[in-house]
Amino acid sequence: MSTHRIVVGLSGGVDSAVTAHLLKQQGHEVVGIFMKNWEDDDDSEYCSTRQDFLDAASVADVLGIEIEHVNFAADYKDRVFAEFLREYQAGRTPNPDVLCNAEIKFKAFLDHAMRLGADKIATGHYARVQTDATTGLSTLLKGVDDTKDQSYFLHRLTPAQLAKALFPVGELRKTQVREIAAEIGLPNAKKKDSTGICFIGERPFREFLNRYIQSKPGDIVDDHGRVVGQHMGLSFYTLGQRQGLGIGGVKHAGEGGGEHAPWFVARKDMAHNRLWAVQGHEHPWLRSNELRAMDLSWCAGRAPAPGRYTAKTRYRQQDAACTLHYDDDGRMCLSFDEPQWAVTPGQSAVLYDDNTCLGGGIIDQASALAYALPEVAKVNSKRFRRHAATTNPRSTPGGATPITRRPANALQTPALVRSRATPH
Repeated sequence: MSTHRIVVGLSGGVDSAVTAHLLKQQGHEVVGIFMKNWEDDDDSEYCSTRQDFLDAASVADVLGIEIEHVNFAADYKDRVFAEFLREYQAGRTPNPDVLCNAEIKFKAFLDHAMRLGADKIATGHYARVQTDATTGLSTLLKGVDDTKDQSYFLHRLTPAQLAKALFPVGELRKTQVREIAAEIGLPNAKKKDSTGICFIGERPFREFLNRYIQSKPGDIVDDHGRVVGQHMGLSFYTLGQRQGLGIGGVKHAGEGGGEHAPWFVARKDMAHNRLWAVQGHEHPWLRSNELRAMDLSWCAGRAPAPGRYTAKTRYRQQDAACTLHYDDDGRMCLSFDEPQWAVTPGQSAVLYDDNTCLGGGIIDQASALAYALPEVAKVNSKRFRRHAATTNPRSTPGGATPITRRPANALQTPALVRSRATPH
């Protein structure tokens, strides 16, 4: 086997550490790079960047490889965080990890590695790359460990990016990775996996978002048109959300059944600043049998033919059987055999052909099983406003930073959850 100069993204976690070990064991020249993607308040209690770098440096010392600390914070803010804020302000729920992989780890980081003379880069993602010996084209496959597969987050990678990428732990199960780390004495062998959005860390999400997006309170309305509470601003909620609504104890006299069922965010009406909430996980407003997605990206560099596939509308979801076609605007249209729960505009719909990740797009619209919105009752909602005032996200000195707003249509129509009308 030929050997290469491979630059590994060392995050401080066990997966990238074992990645570097496996590649060195194969005889490759391995160099580690720690990517610093966020530097605002990185000395706070919620940010682990400093400890992560110390862990990555300790791993490099044990493995006997060089490590370089590289700051990609400016690129991250321009290419990932700015889009994250625009999407939230427009009422959608973006997935910054998908954009980070496409724009930072496999673009800015890849470019930097190539300048260092690398032949390839490697990360600790649970996915696989298969290269056709005849055509030379690279294909993205799911990781061997179904419970850890991360191909969903990598679906926007291009053929050129995949050709330069290696994912060694994609061939292993997480338990095997932990075992290898312990056997070779890696200092982070038992380190807990990171979760959540990288630049938010463990801090309260609503508190973080309120630094950058102004709150605009409005009514929370149920599926009978009754005002049941006050929201803090539509940007602070996502479809399917159960916690943080502040209406768990609301009851309506003289109505039977369902009054103790949990509430879920079902629709966001940007035009009227209303948040629609329903009771019960299986409410038809929470289930969709069709979606449309835009900003499409295909791992093979070309769109797959219409036909039968499977898809995910969120990470860790089971693959759902569906039929693919395209509309006149070139959007991907998926019709599911079984209704999908809380399909959310702004999230990614990722298409699969068995274990092959074909690519996907950003969810733009999702049809609902229930149609007409009821007329909203006119009520005195002072008591709800009083409650909202006590739970409003904490403001920072100087207020929220204004963000340029892109035009956005109402997210909800009687038969359709709508995100936006035109690509951007």
